[in-house]
Amino acid sequence: MTQPVIIYYNPACGTSRAVLALIREAGAEPHIIEYLKTPPDMATLVQLAEHAGGVRGLLRDKEPLCQELGLSSKQSTDAELLAQMLAHPILINRPIVVTPLGTKLCRPPETVRTLLAKSE
Repeated sequence: MTQPVIIYYNPACGTSRAVLALIREAGAEPHIIEYLKTPPDMATLVQLAEHAGGVRGLLRDKEPLCQELGLSSKQSTDAELLAQMLAHPILINRPIVVTPLGTKLCRPPETVRTLLAKSE
């Protein structure tokens, strides 16, 4: 596979590791961004959210900090959520995969296959 693949990755996350393995099984060596060490900037985060189904979809609502900050409330605006994700990258759900075929939050891991399909 010659298409560029980017994965926003957390090595401590089993789903991230499973998605990385599926990408490699498909023949790609992705550009790995450990987003806790190198968080996306606001423009990138907005773009990821737009292509992956919305800001709330990228929020890791199972993260205890999400509850502590009151972000689970439907009353939090996208701007508030984005600001908190930038301030606390642990709130960004993962893994997010970007290929020429699209951008998706790959949960469950098999979701990544739709981004790796070869065009006919």
